Amino acid sequence: MPILTVRHVTTYHYAQPVAFGEHRMMLRPRDDDDQIVLESELEITPAPSQISWTRDIFGNHVATARFAERACELRFESTMRLRHAPTDFNEADIEDFARSHPFAYGEGERRDLERFLTPQSQHPRLHRWAAAFLREDGSADTHKLLVDMTQTINRTFKHVARHEKGVQDPVQTLELASGSCRDLATLMIAALRALGIAARFVSGYLHLDDDDDDDIGGNTHAWVQAYIAGPGWVDFDPSSGMFGNRNLVRIAVVDEPRKAIPLQGTWIGTASDHLAMKVAVKVAAAADAECGALMSAGG
Repeated sequence: MPILTVRHVTTYHYAQPVAFGEHRMMLRPRDDDDQIVLESELEITPAPSQISWTRDIFGNHVATARFAERACELRFESTMRLRHAPTDFNEADIEDFARSHPFAYGEGERRDLERFLTPQSQHPRLHRWAAAFLREDGSADTHKLLVDMTQTINRTFKHVARHEKGVQDPVQTLELASGSCRDLATLMIAALRALGIAARFVSGYLHLDDDDDDDIGGNTHAWVQAYIAGPGWVDFDPSSGMFGNRNLVRIAVVDEPRKAIPLQGTWIGTASDHLAMKVAVKVAAAADAECGALMSAGG
C-alpha cells in the first residue's frame, strides 16, 4: 500500500497588523478503508488562542481556530502522511440488479442516500445531455454509463483554472463547454442525479507521477463519487477522465460543494489592508517525498 505525503500551505498577507475572526478548516484526510492517515500536523502562525476539532454529518474532519493576536501575515501549514490503496471500478463488482440502468436502490439505502439523489437542476438542457448516455429505450449498462460520462466530460470540456468563488451552474458549464475541476464535478453530479444515481462532491488532492503537469497535478482538486450497489461509493474524476481512486486523496465528501471549502474565515481591517493570498501544494509518493519546492496551486 503506497504512502503519500501531502503538504498544503496557505498564506494571507496584509499591509498592516489586522485582527482575525474565526477560521474553519477542512484539511485532514478522511479515514476511509482505502486511505489510512498515519500522521497529520497543522501549524498555524500566529498561534490561535483556541483550536477545536469536530466531525460533520458526513464524517469529515473539521477544525475551528480562534485568534487573539493581530498580525501582518496569517499562515496555515498542513502536513500529512497516509497509506493509500488504489482501487478500480470493475463491472463484475456491481450487484446483478444494478448492472443495467435504470435500477432501484433498496428501501434502506434510498433513505440514507436521499440527500445525494436530490436533483441539482431541472433544466431541460441538462436532462437532454444526461439522456444522451442512454439507449433509445432509456436503458444503459451501468458501468459503461459512468465511465463514458467521466471520459466524455474530460474529452469535450476544457478544464480551466477559475479563481472566482463558488461553482458554475451545470447548465452554464454545458454552454461554455469549460470549467474548473469543481465545475465539471458539479455538472457530472447533476447529470447522475437526473438519471437517479446517487452522487456526491469530493474535495481533496491529486497526485500525478509527473508533477510537470501543472494543469491538474499538484493542486487541491475536486471530483465525484457515485454510489453503486456492490462496490459502494466509487470515485470518478471528470477533469482527468479517470475512475477509481488512483492518485486521489480524499479530504471531504459532501452533498454540495459549499460545504467542502478547505479554508474559510474572516479578518478585521480595511479592504486595502489585504495584499495577497498564496497557496502551495505538494503531493509526493514515498520514493520522492523529500522533493523540495512546493508547486503553486491552481483552480
